[in-house]
Amino acid sequence: MSLIHLEDVKKSYTSTGMTTEVLKGVTLKISEGEYVAIIGPSGAGKSTLMSIMGCLGRPTSGSYYLDGELVDRMNDKQLSSVRNEKIGFVFQAFHLLAGVSAFDNVYLPLVYCRKTPADARDRVREILEKVGLGERMNHSPGKLSGGEQQRVTIARALVNQPKIVLADEPTGNLDSKTGKEIMAIFDRLNAEGNTILLITHDPEVAARAHRTIRIKDGLIESDEKNENFPEFGSGA
Repeated sequence: MSLIHLEDVKKSYTSTGMTTEVLKGVTLKISEGEYVAIIGPSGAGKSTLMSIMGCLGRPTSGSYYLDGELVDRMNDKQLSSVRNEKIGFVFQAFHLLAGVSAFDNVYLPLVYCRKTPADARDRVREILEKVGLGERMNHSPGKLSGGEQQRVTIARALVNQPKIVLADEPTGNLDSKTGKEIMAIFDRLNAEGNTILLITHDPEVAARAHRTIRIKDGLIESDEKNENFPEFGSGA
């Protein structure tokens, strides 16, 4: 069973009497443990597709199954629960709370769980150490570099042990050296079994994924395995 399964998903927006089709019938399956990059020009529909897969938006038509559940039938409360418990988000803009420590920024998603885990504080410390911020966890975002802030967002995305990490242009606001350091974290996370799905316009970033899906004009133009990696699920 696929972790993500979209079937003929379409998305359109209507404004001042005009309808714009953004996604025009996307069918896609992603298995647990995959490392997938979605690439394409500006306006291709990448972010809209990410929004639907992250349960932040609903398709106009078509079906979306996440971990075997039909997302289309979920109400807003159920969608909120799915986002908090099954999906970790990493955005180009860090969306951290100013004046609040890295520790508390990462702890925040646990507050919205149906039941805060008994090991919540230990889990936050462990994840911040994992992304290299063990000595910086009490610093607020204003006292952290851009790369450190992105590490906080990655830690926050992981704290609920989600089924999938969705990253939208995670290196877009970083210099090339820091971007490579951040991508090395994603590489390691996938090697440890995490499912990674990232949107990027950078071919070098996409090349680190095991599979690249190219979107153009609201449709999948190509879906290819990276020849530098073994076939997913081959056990190689």
